[in-house]
Amino acid sequence: MLRRRTMTSCDVAGPMIHNVMMKKRVLLVLACVCGAVSASAQDLIVKRDSSRIEARVTEVSPSEVRYKRFSNPEGPTYVLPTADIHAIRYANGEEEIYELPAPKRADAESGTTSGTTSGADLGAILGSISGSAASPAPRQYEVGDYYERGDVRGVVFQVEEDGWHGTIISLDEIMLPWCVFRKADAFATGADDLKDGMANMQTLERYIAAHGLSWADFPAFEWCRGQGEGWYLPSIDEMLVAGHCFNGGSRVHYNRKARNRFNDTLKEHGGKRLDRIAYYFTSTETDARQAYATHMDMEPPYSLEIPKHNRFLVRAVHKF
Repeated sequence: MLRRRTMTSCDVAGPMIHNVMMKKRVLLVLACVCGAVSASAQDLIVKRDSSRIEARVTEVSPSEVRYKRFSNPEGPTYVLPTADIHAIRYANGEEEIYELPAPKRADAESGTTSGTTSGADLGAILGSISGSAASPAPRQYEVGDYYERGDVRGVVFQVEEDGWHGTIISLDEIMLPWCVFRKADAFATGADDLKDGMANMQTLERYIAAHGLSWADFPAFEWCRGQGEGWYLPSIDEMLVAGHCFNGGSRVHYNRKARNRFNDTLKEHGGKRLDRIAYYFTSTETDARQAYATHMDMEPPYSLEIPKHNRFLVRAVHKF
């Protein structure tokens, strides 16, 4: 004879406790996932030269933006003038666009001006302050144009869409090693940024200070610094852009006209024509013993890993 078992409070509470615990586990997993997503979120700073910085923006003011590199959140705080920034895309999806100030316009009747100081007036003001002749008024540039402002002289190899900002390459070049240390004494400096040569210069500067070295131990970098403030040894990506633009914007089709225009501008202003075949050192190291180099010719490969103590061509670049 079967006996019917009476359901107790324990029989009811058991499944309820199990369900509550399962819900807590699900919520905990979701919280971990959301936390991981939040931790991986990053801000993106797009500069006027089209370069990009993965960052965590810490402070924004009308004149500058402070940030830490996303790859080194506990590292130093960097400061970037808003005039150099095209846009910031924040981790939450919001985007902030930085417009260039409108040029000052002259009043036809009174001769007075409104808005910001015009390029010509600004050049005259700077010239009077320095006691020298006025610098030429700012203008829009194209690849292959000659650029001169104060002591900064070079040929434009990259421009933004508006033509007001870009990068120039030095008129002259030299053959130097990346560093003087040979294979047995090789070491990694951390100057491995693919996009930003100036960041590599800053990394190397910190390395030199930390290890009691000097810029003379890194001849290619020392020569670029010697061109004046703002000059630096370009990264591999920046030199690849130079080769791309030198060939008319593409290495698929041969464009002798574009290359001749670029080299003619160099020659006309006392510079040396770009070598198509020889490799140029970049500031981007690949490991303890080698750094990237690239050439200006049509045929790939466009990048090569070269021992740092070898001597190769060097050109400096400067943003405007």
